Amino acid sequence: MEEIVANFFNAEIATAALPLVASGILNTILLSLMVIPLGLAAGLVLAVLAQSKNPLVRWPLMAWVDFFRAFPPLVLLVLLFAGLPFMGLELGGFACVAVAFMLNNSAYYGEVLRAGIDSVPNGQIEAARSTGLSSTQAMTYVVLPQAVRNVLPDLLSNTLEVVKLTSLGSVVAVPELLFAARQAQSTTFNATPIVMAAVIYYAMLWPLVRLLSRLENRALAGRH
Repeated sequence: MEEIVANFFNAEIATAALPLVASGILNTILLSLMVIPLGLAAGLVLAVLAQSKNPLVRWPLMAWVDFFRAFPPLVLLVLLFAGLPFMGLELGGFACVAVAFMLNNSAYYGEVLRAGIDSVPNGQIEAARSTGLSSTQAMTYVVLPQAVRNVLPDLLSNTLEVVKLTSLGSVVAVPELLFAARQAQSTTFNATPIVMAAVIYYAMLWPLVRLLSRLENRALAGRH
């Protein structure tokens, strides 16, 4: 037991590593604030385009979404970071993370939002159009608010995964929370900084987890 405490819960090492680990928290928050809106915006575009009846739009769109849902985000990130310089385009670590995760997460957000749009009865759209609203206005003011409300738990669940996914930024030397913790681990030869990072992730995400549970319970109660 003493060996476990010394290697994973060492108070002395935790105190020494805290400034370095804490320096990565801000970058994790910045990454999340950058990646989540980009993914949501791109996902919304995909969801709206998915309503098209034109097969020349729908089939390429389906292939695009399926590809990025199936392709590992870590591999995509490494390919962008290591491969783009050979094409004469060199992006920094933050930019590579933003692009890679936008492509990956927009596919998931897009499918969630598409399901939300499909859950809105056609009668709602017809009623909106009968009042003189254009198709764009009907989608913006009538369909999307209802669609987002219907799939809000799924959107929050996906957002949780996105925040945890930002830890992959450490692979391309983006100094986020896990990267800082691994640096502290390499200098102390102790796993305590990694445990600290896990605790910080938990503290940051737990309120969102509780909110998600409440929304899911409310949705379940509404069905009954």
